[in-house]
Amino acid sequence: MRQLGIWAGRVGVGFVRSCVVAVVTMLVPAVWAVAVAWAIWWGAGNPWSWLGPFVLVCVGTLGLSRPVCRMVRSLVARWTGTFIPAGYREAGPVVRMSTGYWWNGFSYERSRRDAVLDQKWRVRWKDPAVWRDVRFTGIVPFAAGVVASVPPVGVVAAVLGLGQGILGLVVAIATAPYAWRLLVPVAVRFLRPSRAMTMTERVEELTAQRADTTVAQAAEIRRIERDLHDGAQARLVTLGLALATAEKLMETDPDQAKALMREARGGAAASLAELRELVKGISPPVLNERGLVDAVRALALDVPLDVAVSADAGLRLDPPIEAAVYFGVAELLTNAVRHAQPSRARISLSRDDGDLIVEVEDDGPGGANVRADGGLAGLRRRLAVFDGALEVSSPPGGPTRVRMALPCDSL
Repeated sequence: MRQLGIWAGRVGVGFVRSCVVAVVTMLVPAVWAVAVAWAIWWGAGNPWSWLGPFVLVCVGTLGLSRPVCRMVRSLVARWTGTFIPAGYREAGPVVRMSTGYWWNGFSYERSRRDAVLDQKWRVRWKDPAVWRDVRFTGIVPFAAGVVASVPPVGVVAAVLGLGQGILGLVVAIATAPYAWRLLVPVAVRFLRPSRAMTMTERVEELTAQRADTTVAQAAEIRRIERDLHDGAQARLVTLGLALATAEKLMETDPDQAKALMREARGGAAASLAELRELVKGISPPVLNERGLVDAVRALALDVPLDVAVSADAGLRLDPPIEAAVYFGVAELLTNAVRHAQPSRARISLSRDDGDLIVEVEDDGPGGANVRADGGLAGLRRRLAVFDGALEVSSPPGGPTRVRMALPCDSL
């Protein structure tokens, strides 16, 4: 009895899925059928009778190809857990130039709306994934849609009493658990990005990463120059003037000269402290000497929060990756203190199949999101240089959890 219930459940689920697959895959052929009916109704005697149906076929196929492919990917992922990457090209940023025009990566436009619209259509027509979707919508009705239509057609035949009605019901029940499954290999075969598309996407990603790295490096150089100019350099100039004045007053006013010497010594100590802070911001000594875990623990002690740090033993990585993770954790803690004002936080560093997983969680009010011009987006771009990923979970009411994942061969 239990086996019968399981089998009935499989038939019911399979029948519903077959109906869904049949509807989704037959949307574009339905447009073709309407176009053919329109041409027949218009009559072959009219020399322009083909124009309307032809336009309908082209517009309908192009307009439905991407929604159909997205629905297919979603169904395959939901039913089988097989993720098929979309591989669509992402539109770049639209930037306003000093001349007042907007640059969208292809042309200059007078308004941002025109630039975005022009960019949208250029990216759409030049994206190989568009024509891959069109090809798929032409293949999937015959490769998977016809088979998926067998169970619903059998049920309709049984209800209407067409031919041998009982035979149609038997065919529907027998094929229902399996008729929809043909969609999965067809989608995996024809919807996945081609090798050329993958390489193109990778080249564009690396180009963007190089640009981000260049901009970040230039900004860091400007920051160091500014800190030296406004801090240690100004103090050293003051120190030189104080020593020169003390040298002149040494014979005429020794007490005043000694006071200036004491001030100069204080200025030298302050300059040394600023230089140490500057070096710490470039490459923290504790990170170089004791490794990532101890550096994160030392960082947690400097934060006005109750921070718990847990880490796997013997976690040593390449210096660039350790620096990226260290400054990423520092930025996340700073953001938490500045914006969320939590009472406690938790940092964990662990291994997972050759990846370094870093999680930073706080009990703040939540609501954090990744804005294009925000700090989290910048951190995501910096991690992308190492093929890393950043995930943010911050529902209203908290907690806020940020997860960084970086592939590390040294693990």
